[in-house]
Amino acid sequence: MSVRGHGTYLGDEKLIASVAGLVERVNKLVCVKALKTRYNGEVGDIVVGRITEVQQKRWKVETNSRLDSVLLLSSMNLPGGELRRRSAEDELAMRDYLQEGDLISAEVQAVFSDGAVSLHTRSLKYGKLGQGVLVQVSPSLVKRQKTHFHDLPCGASVILGNNGFIWIYPTPEQKDEEAGGFVTDLEPVPLPDREVISRLRNCIMALMAQKLMLYDTSILYCYEASLPHQVIALFFALYI
Repeated sequence: MSVRGHGTYLGDEKLIASVAGLVERVNKLVCVKALKTRYNGEVGDIVVGRITEVQQKRWKVETNSRLDSVLLLSSMNLPGGELRRRSAEDELAMRDYLQEGDLISAEVQAVFSDGAVSLHTRSLKYGKLGQGVLVQVSPSLVKRQKTHFHDLPCGASVILGNNGFIWIYPTPEQKDEEAGGFVTDLEPVPLPDREVISRLRNCIMALMAQKLMLYDTSILYCYEASLPHQVIALFFALYI
């Protein structure tokens, strides 16, 4: 007999879904993940977020959850990838590293009892995001994978945040491993790359409208199927 999990209830000796969503089974445990829901963080999740406030020794980050997430000054690499004790000078320079409105990629380090999430950017693959487009979808549509950073063969890359924030950006020619996640390329993006990014964005929106799971393979299949069609919006505002 199945065990009742979140999003289900017992009725007439049957397990019935209490929300419209995706069925998840872990052995006998059955859960239903709602299609429209806020992000509920889990340790190890990859997220894309926006800095909303600079506080003492921490940043508040919007991650599509019920409460703002927290990025501590001690939970990040300093420019250059330095690993050392944070000083008062580092605290005074926090706004030089990240300020309100900046987008970042990060990993969930801890989840508190009230559902708030603590983030870290200690790996050089995380950090401040530069040129690209942000797409917001339901977190339930992002498929959990071993990696959520994908360099697609079409010439663009995507970060599929578990929180439903997807970042599409031009694939860098070379990755500066000494940047520590703070040096961003703000050079103008060539028109062919902008067309690819625009097409990928439209493909993600189309998959979302059909409530299809989003991962690198589904996005790439949709992209290839869209090639016979012309991109409607060739010019769009890139986040800087």
